Amino acid sequence: MSGDAAPAASRPVILAVDDDPAVLSAVRGDLRGRYGRHYRVLTASGGAEAVESLDRLKLRGDPVAVVISDQRMPEVTGTEVLSKALKLFPDVRTVLLTAYADTEVAIGAINDLHLDYYILKPWDPPEERLFPVIDDLLGDWHAHNQPAHAVTRVVGSRWSARTHEIRDFLQRNQIPMQWFDVDVSEEGRTLWEAAGDEGLPLVITPDGKALHMPDVGVLAEALGHKIHADAEAVDLAIIGAGPAGLAAAVYGASEGLRTVCVESLVAGGQAGQSSRIENYLGFPTGISGSDLARRAVTQARRFNVDVLAPTSALGLDLAGPYPRVELADGSAISAGAVILACGVAYRSLDVPGSAGLEGRGVFYGASLSERDSVTGEDIVVVGGANSAGQAAVYFSEYARAVTILCRAASLGAKMSAYLVDQIAARPNIAVRCGASIDAVVGTEKLESVAIRDGAGPESVDASALFVFIGASPHTDWLPPQLARDARGFILTGPALGELRHRTAAGDRDPFLYETSAPGVFAVGDVRAGSMKRVASAVGEGSVAVQFVHQVLRS
Repeated sequence: MSGDAAPAASRPVILAVDDDPAVLSAVRGDLRGRYGRHYRVLTASGGAEAVESLDRLKLRGDPVAVVISDQRMPEVTGTEVLSKALKLFPDVRTVLLTAYADTEVAIGAINDLHLDYYILKPWDPPEERLFPVIDDLLGDWHAHNQPAHAVTRVVGSRWSARTHEIRDFLQRNQIPMQWFDVDVSEEGRTLWEAAGDEGLPLVITPDGKALHMPDVGVLAEALGHKIHADAEAVDLAIIGAGPAGLAAAVYGASEGLRTVCVESLVAGGQAGQSSRIENYLGFPTGISGSDLARRAVTQARRFNVDVLAPTSALGLDLAGPYPRVELADGSAISAGAVILACGVAYRSLDVPGSAGLEGRGVFYGASLSERDSVTGEDIVVVGGANSAGQAAVYFSEYARAVTILCRAASLGAKMSAYLVDQIAARPNIAVRCGASIDAVVGTEKLESVAIRDGAGPESVDASALFVFIGASPHTDWLPPQLARDARGFILTGPALGELRHRTAAGDRDPFLYETSAPGVFAVGDVRAGSMKRVASAVGEGSVAVQFVHQVLRS
């Protein structure tokens, strides 16, 4: 870190707790040496003292970024300290210091408290075993906690589809946001009047610019997002910034390819909407989809990937010597190779009332920005796979009651066992298998859902309906010569049968993830036969880059 130290009162707090004086002295010295210029490093010599310190910090309104606590302490244990910290400071990042014998306690804390990390004592050398962990957690904390002057304010109605679109865009991009429901907020109405009363939703950027009813492209540009390409020709163009596309971008750029990644809305794809992915290798405490996307985009940009979002690809011209991607702004990018990682979209409900209530109670995907809106409400989640399960668990923390509607005979048919277990442990989640929706009901907003199961038809009151009923690929914009299956998913490699590609070096079989067009690859959810898992998408994206090198050398 560099620059002048911030005033003590404005610095976020790092609190370290241990009843062993030698250990506490060591952790104090390491933390102050590394972080003391920009953070207030406080210590407590036991669990009870730590709880008192947390209470005082809460009363003073001081920001607490990280709490690091030993587990084995008399009277108040480390997990109790961290539980108190999370109750007072919901965004705090938590670390448990443990001996090897306490590993099971740490695993339990991951499940019960969503513990962020545990570190085995001793942590020497701190440069390898302590600082990288704390650096990572501080980066996460700052991504969610920006000073007031850096916050984007949104004024609108909870029941406005455009307002929902804007809030969802900001939330998925992890842009700090303050939301004012004009129907109940006096301050929101005051801001609207001060901005000219020209229409809602109103977005006020951190620099004070007022945007009335902006689309996400205008909003993104006003917030400094890059949406236009710097170059007209690159080595590798990637369409889609989900896990597969971002993995390809990182691997391609790190291996010297000039790379551009084009995303139509928000980096992360469907995975970016997940509240918590708990089975992705290397993240024992789980990670939210938006956090994973933020880390991946940062990594890609570190390797000088040109990430354009939101920017839509409207066409792929295969007539010339190189593929040419046509963009919505009228520009085009020629590339030595193209990787299609454009993903899928959740299928819409085809029942009476659903279209008119989209964004006004009916949502496709997790729509985590609606967390505050569903607090204390009754909601319905439709679907039986992991995405539906993750959404149900997440919203159960806020909603009064969550009803899962699933066509299958049991949740275990398509959902991971860990999610089935979590759902069973939540008393406010009800699961109704063998159920379908007949209609959604409401005028200006969703009011109820007409369902049908083995017991017959029934009306269920609900203020929100989150739909996860399968997906359709984003392939309508592609040329007809790109082979697809009956559902529109792109065929690659062996699935192309006996097709041969003619190249300057002679005829050859298509590479593993290569499409029916030479030099054009497809990876992730958009590819026919893909596994529809984050880890497999990352693997496909990285492996495809190896074949891109072979195309560029030919």
